[in-house]
Amino acid sequence: MIWINYNVYAALAITTWLVGLLLMYRGKSAGTKNAGLVFIVVGQLIISFFLVQLWLLLDRPPMRTLGETRLWYSFFLPAVGLVTYFRWRYRWFLAYSLILSALFLVLNAIYPENYSKTLMPALQSPWFVPHVVVYIFAYALLAASSIVAVRGLFSSYRQQDEVTRQSLGLADNLVYIGFAFLTLGLLFGALWAKEAWGHYWTWDPKETWAFITWIIYLLYLHFRFRQKLTANQLFWTLLIAFLVLLICWFGVNNLPSAANSIHTYTR
Repeated sequence: MIWINYNVYAALAITTWLVGLLLMYRGKSAGTKNAGLVFIVVGQLIISFFLVQLWLLLDRPPMRTLGETRLWYSFFLPAVGLVTYFRWRYRWFLAYSLILSALFLVLNAIYPENYSKTLMPALQSPWFVPHVVVYIFAYALLAASSIVAVRGLFSSYRQQDEVTRQSLGLADNLVYIGFAFLTLGLLFGALWAKEAWGHYWTWDPKETWAFITWIIYLLYLHFRFRQKLTANQLFWTLLIAFLVLLICWFGVNNLPSAANSIHTYTR
């Protein structure tokens, strides 16, 4: 067991993000707003430093437990928000990304981890890290698309057609990239399963829900390309897809059929 002062890092990251957002939203000059952006980047670096330090102290990838995956989610969400801000200047989207990331950091503080160096033999596969990293990155992008969907529905309700079109365009970009990484996650997982257990696919509950998640996002892409649905219907499709994703990530662990699952997270 290794002790690490997670709460200090989490508090520093959240504080710098809050200061950064305050400066970006309340600042009157470009210099003040840029200073806010610097604070946000510093918060991201704090989380990055913690993950690197944790990896070194554990002498294994910190991806074994549910709490450890939440840490990666807290790392990737601000990264997606920052990239989106630099590309499209969506300040609101950066704010939502940081708020969600802070929420996951708080959850880890409420449910502290029992950091251990123990890593079962199956997790020592070279496919372990790529599989988990691409999946968490995909989850971050697809969660971001659901945030955009909520904003799109709100703007549609207020008949802000231009905002609705922008939201749909941003959601498309996030889903395109997220779906690509989701597909890679499935492929890497199959290769890992073959090496560790001798089978590419066993219809484990986690695998089944992962496949359902993949299918629903594929349907979104199909509907988008075929222009079969209205903007509101597409936004609702993204929200339903993200709900299924959450079931795959969190809910499957509570199903009776998952009692003997090889994918059940430990704490």
